[in-house]
Amino acid sequence: MKHRRLFCILVLATLGFVSCRSTSDRAYESPSVPGTLGSGATDPTGNVGASDQQRERTAFQYTEPIPAVEAEGPLRISREDAVMMALEHNRSLRVQRMNPIIAGTFEELERATFDPVVFGQASAERRRDEFLSPTLDDTLTDESERFNFSAGVGQFFPTGTDLEIGVSQSYRDPRGDGDPTDRVRGFVTVTQALLQGRGLDVNLAQVRQARLDTLASEFELRGFAEALLADVESTYWDYVLARREVEIFEESVAVAEQQLDATRERIEVGQLAETEIAAAEAEVALRRQALINARSSVELLRLQLIRFLNPEPGIDGWDRKIEVLDEPSVPDVELDDVRDHVQVALSLRSEIHESHLQLAGQGLSVVQTRNGLLPRLDFFVTLGKTGFANSFGEGFRNVDGDGYDATVGVRAEYALGNRQSHANHRRARATHRQAEESIRNLVQLVELDVRSAYTETLRAKEQIDASAATRRLQEEAFRAETEKFDVGLSTVLDISLAQRDLLESQIAEVGAIIDYRKALIDLYRLEGSLLKRRGIGGPGDRNLPPPTFSLMTPEEF
Repeated sequence: MKHRRLFCILVLATLGFVSCRSTSDRAYESPSVPGTLGSGATDPTGNVGASDQQRERTAFQYTEPIPAVEAEGPLRISREDAVMMALEHNRSLRVQRMNPIIAGTFEELERATFDPVVFGQASAERRRDEFLSPTLDDTLTDESERFNFSAGVGQFFPTGTDLEIGVSQSYRDPRGDGDPTDRVRGFVTVTQALLQGRGLDVNLAQVRQARLDTLASEFELRGFAEALLADVESTYWDYVLARREVEIFEESVAVAEQQLDATRERIEVGQLAETEIAAAEAEVALRRQALINARSSVELLRLQLIRFLNPEPGIDGWDRKIEVLDEPSVPDVELDDVRDHVQVALSLRSEIHESHLQLAGQGLSVVQTRNGLLPRLDFFVTLGKTGFANSFGEGFRNVDGDGYDATVGVRAEYALGNRQSHANHRRARATHRQAEESIRNLVQLVELDVRSAYTETLRAKEQIDASAATRRLQEEAFRAETEKFDVGLSTVLDISLAQRDLLESQIAEVGAIIDYRKALIDLYRLEGSLLKRRGIGGPGDRNLPPPTFSLMTPEEF
């Protein structure tokens, strides 16, 4: 009866092993952390493969198809084309897109703590022992051979439970007097942490921390992508402005040359003094100098765009020409109240979400260190069933005999003073509070950024009408100065100054439009909505609740 009861216990323990494993799988498949921004991703061992998760973590989705890149000829692109090409081909972004994939591997590493471990060992031993006879007048020898084998499976569970199930066999051949013996033992050992190391919150903390780090890497990638998109759009519009400046300077050079020819003709007929020719020639030289600088700016911006877009199918590399399809026009945009833009920033800014994930991670550290203050107290039980025989392999047939063993006990451990654990806990709480204060500081800085960008956007918009009015007045001033010059009431220097003012006003008008577009880009970037406003989805684009503050109250601190 005894061996039957023990056999039943072994069966129940085995069933408990299976049920505990399924429970533990559920426990760490999708743990949620109080105060965090979501429960996390699907288990890599579940229905969604790790490779699918990796692609989702770094993929961008577009409302429009990615433009095809011609293998030869100029690269003709619009602003939208430039944005999508950069997100697909930019090398810096490709480097950053590896970070969420790398971070995701740490989740798997932490989950591996709870993977079952199969063990096995086999050994052969031959011994010759010498000892005195019972009468102490002779030396006896004992020669034997041993064959040992053990195998089993063990697993650590998030509940703080260690479970090990196995079987061992020991066969001894005395190689002389006596019969061989074969001993087979099946065993189950369960160790449960009762204080330190007990519970899902403590043992799943590293898994949850790894998941928070993965989410943070996705938001970091999103922030990098938004910054890249802003740089691409700003460079695109700078390139548009530079090309327009070249056109304006080319026209101004032509006008200055016409003015120089006219001055020479009037000097020849005696209407002007020869000293007037110097001012006309200086103006032509000045215009050509400005044209050289403008063409150089176009070339530098073209190279920067090539770097951003990285049009791989092209065969010209750095020498490829770029033709922009957009003209500098005023966008039809109505800004909301500045407080609405601030609220958008507090909901969407990647840095805000990253900081809250870090705060949640600090909360996990507090949970771990608080548990570390407890003494170590483990309960353990070992049940074994043994079979004996006189030949190798027969012990398995006799395992249902009367031989068994059972051990139950507790093991305690506590460091006197426990200074290390107390120091770790104080540091974790202080770091948690520091993270809270950092978030509050970050919120203030974000609001300052958004309000400053909002003010700059309003200024840039007002400058468009002002610069247009200035350009119209300068056109009238130049026309009037030209008429006065034609009747001899003005000098070459006066008309050159009027032409210079007109040139600056023409460039300022186009520049005001570009500045307004760039101010809008900067505002959208600082409020974290640039990707969404461009119809682009990607990493970190989750339907998350607005971030909240502390995991700890001041009393707990």
